[in-house]
Amino acid sequence: MNIRPIHTEADYEAALGDIAVLMESDPAPGTPKGDRLDILATLVQAYESRHFPIDAPDPVEAIKFRMEQSGLTVKDLEPIIGRPNRVYEVLSRKRPLTLAMIRRLHRSLGIPAEVLIAESANA
Repeated sequence: MNIRPIHTEADYEAALGDIAVLMESDPAPGTPKGDRLDILATLVQAYESRHFPIDAPDPVEAIKFRMEQSGLTVKDLEPIIGRPNRVYEVLSRKRPLTLAMIRRLHRSLGIPAEVLIAESANA
């Protein structure tokens, strides 16, 4: 199967090329080509996480994204955050999230708690 670790940008590009070719043939899992695709994808993922890390999103941006994604309004956030003025203060970064708000946002909207507890960009 001649698969090696990805150490360089050239190795990375070659692995991406191999993945593209394998994806076109749509190999079944458990076949030699399917196993090769799985291993290459795992190696590429490991290389990308080391060389192209993605920072966690800003808590307020995560809330706004979830609102947009789910079609939510400020009114929809009132049971989670509080009165409308409090929701606007949180969304404009004038008021920090409390632990209770974080718990309710996590439980109600499914936003990861580790995202919500991070420092806000303008804090």
